[in-house]
Amino acid sequence: MTIKKVDVLLVGAGVMSATLGKLLMQLDPSLTIMMVERLSRVGNESSHVLNNAGTGHAGYCELNYTPQLADGRVDISRALAINAAYEASLQFWSYLVGTGVLPAPEKFINPIYHQSFVWGADNVAFLRKRYEALHAHHLFEEMEYSEDHEVLKRWMPLVMQNRDARQAVAATQVKHGTDVDFGALTRKLVRAMTKNSAFDLELSHTVTSMKQYPDGRWHVRIRDNHSGRSKTIDAGFVFLGAGGGALPLLQKSGIPEAMGYGGFPVSGQWLICKNPQVVKQHTSKVYGRAPMGAPPMSVPHLDARIIDGRQALLFGPFASITSKFLKEGSVLDLFSSLKSGNLKPMLAVARDNLDLTRYLITEALRSHKDRVAGLREFYADAREEDWELASAGQRVQIIKGCEVKGGRLEFGTEIVSSKDGTLATLLGASPGASISVQAMLAVIERCFKSRLQSAEWQQKLKTMIPSYGESLDENEELLHVTREKTRATLKLRQA
Repeated sequence: MTIKKVDVLLVGAGVMSATLGKLLMQLDPSLTIMMVERLSRVGNESSHVLNNAGTGHAGYCELNYTPQLADGRVDISRALAINAAYEASLQFWSYLVGTGVLPAPEKFINPIYHQSFVWGADNVAFLRKRYEALHAHHLFEEMEYSEDHEVLKRWMPLVMQNRDARQAVAATQVKHGTDVDFGALTRKLVRAMTKNSAFDLELSHTVTSMKQYPDGRWHVRIRDNHSGRSKTIDAGFVFLGAGGGALPLLQKSGIPEAMGYGGFPVSGQWLICKNPQVVKQHTSKVYGRAPMGAPPMSVPHLDARIIDGRQALLFGPFASITSKFLKEGSVLDLFSSLKSGNLKPMLAVARDNLDLTRYLITEALRSHKDRVAGLREFYADAREEDWELASAGQRVQIIKGCEVKGGRLEFGTEIVSSKDGTLATLLGASPGASISVQAMLAVIERCFKSRLQSAEWQQKLKTMIPSYGESLDENEELLHVTREKTRATLKLRQA
């Protein structure tokens, strides 16, 4: 039996694994790193351009990051945290572009306005409060707000086209938003790593078993999907960066920290415009407010995207119910994830979220006419024949044990790692890829603690991510300095 020994094994060739691999390679180029992917292409599941929101989530336009509290106040704490985290991603990408590791930035990131749009008196009042709370903070000081139809016609002409002049509407706008092709970014990060002889990439290979030996190292068995031959990887550290597929892999590991975790899979679909005359009229990302009870990934948005260098226009995503954990997964994924340790939380969540389940079933049964009717709330003149349906990605929301209810459903992301720091994974979805750098820094802080304490690693991290170890939420001057540099390097300045 073939055994290959490596320092780091990355399972899954998505943006998380690619980011962690590149960070570690920059910190220590001598580390032997292997990446294993069950598909035949890098970045083709959750990181793929149509399987990912692509927004560069920064909290500018995503209203679900700023919930309204029972007393009427708008909680902006999560938006501040996500915005600061995204700035860390921009800094790392800026460093890689500046040093020639990544190619021209427009190959994976482009500037685009981020806008929120609502209608109805209650929603207008909410957006006004949200703006007032965010605009007062230096992270969001460039945000604009208007309830004036004429102003909004200039901001988002397609959305305001033939809209009732008496309708109460409001919008916010941030001009330094971004559109990111995370699939392209992932492939470019991996391509850069392949230039190092200490890096190996194994595509079309599936992990079949995992076992930790007394010396702390992991023996991970992988099978070639084409030949059926297997081999074992002897790894000092394992990262499970497999998107929705991370939970089953975590369960394979058998670490105590995996106990009690379950997953609630949600799929989605886009309406994609096939009329170029319509596409060219909309050049921003416009996010609305999600219906009551809808999961975060179904926040409706009319979304201008750059896909393979060409402008595209998407609307959605429309959430749907599924039992798959991956787009190219199995309908048995959900059922095979049921274990004695997570059965109680899973059943409790199923019991307490019947409204969500009904919502997802209803969404799945919507006709093309119904979906276009939803689009017309954003674009009144939308014609059914101009739009076609396409699948979006799969997301697996976290289910955890809860003393009060038995289990609870969470819509964020969470890092789970073994006590000895030899294995880690990222569970959950939103905001996902946008905070990949901060998330993977957290993995390094947990699992490479002793090496991270060295002056060499600290200095390298500060060079790559100038805000590392400091708070952009609190340090206004540092934000302005780093933001100015990243905008210039990544060519995100608006004309």
